[in-house]
Amino acid sequence: MDISFIINHLGEDRDKHDGSVNPPIYQTSNFAVKSVDEFRNRIQHEFESPFYTRGHNPTVAVLRKKIAALEGTEDALIFSSGSGAIAAAVMNVVKEGDHVVCVEKPYGWTNFLLNTLLVQYGVTTTMVDGRDAENYRKAIQPNTKLFFMESPNTMTFELQDIAAVCKIAKENNIVTILDNSYCSPLFQQPAAYGVDMICHSATKYISGHSDVVGGIVCGSTERMKSIFKSEFMCLGANISPHDAAMLLKGLRTMPIRVEQSARTAAKVAFYLEYHNKVKKLHWPFSNAFPQKELAKRQMKSGGGLMSIELDVEDYNQVDTFCNSLRYFLMATSWGGFESLIFPIAAFSKDKASHTHHLPWNLVRLYIGLEEPELLIRDLDQALEKI
Repeated sequence: MDISFIINHLGEDRDKHDGSVNPPIYQTSNFAVKSVDEFRNRIQHEFESPFYTRGHNPTVAVLRKKIAALEGTEDALIFSSGSGAIAAAVMNVVKEGDHVVCVEKPYGWTNFLLNTLLVQYGVTTTMVDGRDAENYRKAIQPNTKLFFMESPNTMTFELQDIAAVCKIAKENNIVTILDNSYCSPLFQQPAAYGVDMICHSATKYISGHSDVVGGIVCGSTERMKSIFKSEFMCLGANISPHDAAMLLKGLRTMPIRVEQSARTAAKVAFYLEYHNKVKKLHWPFSNAFPQKELAKRQMKSGGGLMSIELDVEDYNQVDTFCNSLRYFLMATSWGGFESLIFPIAAFSKDKASHTHHLPWNLVRLYIGLEEPELLIRDLDQALEKI
């Protein structure tokens, strides 16, 4: 299906809304019916029809259709955050006594979910180096129910061979989930490689304007109904109709934004890769990236997120570099119009107190929609100060 059709027309049903170009925002908590029979039908089929906005809302339903089509899945559910989406997907698969195999260095709250929260309920997790798919096979236990992937991860960008991991999973009747936030549905479609459920932080590229927090789970209709009837409805992590409308607005320009960010990132990465103050560049499409060929095989582009390890001796130099940047905002998240930096040195005061699993001299960069020359000049002047 054509991407431009999906983004601009799929699910709009304009004839039902007086020709409204944008889907109306159904800013209502509930929907009235005219008979007991209609009430009965609505409450029994809330996955497909509006009854109570915590479950089904027409504005959110349009977004569901578009995201599922972009990911090549049957359906999708929209959550109030990416963490909520991942938690619901994982909890739908596992129960007390089950085992999960997860790629090492996932998103922090995914790590907390698997290695702290679910441990209280009798779920165990083995973390593996996902660069070798066979590590997933080696970690399988008789009670393994789930393989969790994050490819690439969002700090140092190691990849998993998605097709290979899924093959191992299917041979052992294990469910697969992949966090696809780095690539967006435009640069990678995990379902094509056999992934059962795909998760997103919609806060990132899908929103694109740093003004909405949201999450997504995509998969089969059967799996989405299962999550809907359990975790989704029980935990109440639904997105508001207004925020769904904001995500729809962001979705309209996502191809333009994501492609421009990626083009600019390629130029910035080339500059950084050969700078004498940069010890190491982490970016899936850089010449020195060990998994570049795998990245080219399963990703359409490298995206706007990268990290550098500065060639410095102490924390003050990291601080000087970060504080000297004029056009990179210092903030968390990514995927918006603005370029950002995220210094790992912020987690500690000095080398002696640094316990984070990532290097203290690592700085993550998100490349926004500014011109590449502006960003390169900014990085150059900041690097010269160290």
